[in-house]
This record gives sequence, structure tokens and C-alpha cells, in this order.
Amino acid sequence: MTRTDHAPDLTVALFAGVVPPDGAEPLAEAAGAALARAGYALRHGGYNGLMEAAARGAARHQTPVTAITLADRPDWGAFNPFVTTTVYSPTVGARLHAYLDDADLVVAMGGGVGTLHELTAALYYATMIRPVPVRLLGPTACRLSTFLRAEGWLTESPTRPLGFLRELPDAEALTADLKALDAGRCAP
Repeated sequence: MTRTDHAPDLTVALFAGVVPPDGAEPLAEAAGAALARAGYALRHGGYNGLMEAAARGAARHQTPVTAITLADRPDWGAFNPFVTTTVYSPTVGARLHAYLDDADLVVAMGGGVGTLHELTAALYYATMIRPVPVRLLGPTACRLSTFLRAEGWLTESPTRPLGFLRELPDAEALTADLKALDAGRCAP
């Protein structure tokens, strides 16, 4: 499953923090590389931390990296050096739509309240707007999923199935999941 011999035809929205949980940057970099090899262009906030690590992994495969941020927020700092395209959104809602409206996959890792906001928007989007696979990657994101399920924030019902959501503990699980997603897209 190597698609990097041509321009990516899929897009992943990566939601990940500026202040990464301990030890998460190597996982983010491996995830960026795995996503690039699977044919995904990367969208993220454009900043440092886990976003930069994932962008570094994707950039090794000449994959486009798009920063989607709010207009008029220079106080958020400079973009990481791997950003190839920038989208400035006028509102938080428009920013979330820029991530999600045509994303083929959402991957969320540990982060702060901004990452949590993006993830909850993706969960809502996947249950109410359009089915899109959402993957929670790494120990921090998997623990969050366990908590949300245990506390009833994420519940499956006939009208709101959760089959779009998977917890992936590491890069190997992500790679296997990407192969399964690719096989599902290629099936007749």
C-alpha cells in the first residue's frame, strides 16, 4: 500500500496538540509518514508539537501539508516549516468545516482544549452530517475514548452508530487500519 508515487488523492484532518503528552512526538511523526505512504494529504493547525512531528513524517514523502487556522491570530505563532499551503478561516466554525467537509479520515491525538474541541466536532460531524472514519491514536486519545464511553458521552444507538470510531494504540495499528480502509474503498 504505497501511494506516494503520485499526488495524494485522499485527505486526513489531524487534530493534535501543541504541548504533546510525554513520548508522543515519535508516534506523531510515524503517523504522518504512514498517512503519507497511504496516499493522504495532511491538514492540521500548522503549529508545533504533535502537528509539526506529523508534518515532518508526511514531508519525508513529499506529501502536501495544509495549515488551517483562524485569520487575524498572529499571536498563535509561526507555522511549522513543513506547511506547504495555508487556509485562513474567518471563524472557528468555518475552520472546522475547512477540516471536515471533504476529509476522508480524521486522526486525533493528545492535546489541549483546542484539540478536544476539534475532536468533538469531528465526532458530531461523523454521527450527524456525513460518515467519516475517526481514529483516536495513541495512549492519551485511547484513554479519552474509554472515559467518554464509560461516562456515557459516547453511546451507540440504532440512530447513532459508532462504527466510524476506532482506538489505535500505536503506529502499527494505524498502518493496519489504513490498509483496511484502503481495501474497503477498493472493494466492488
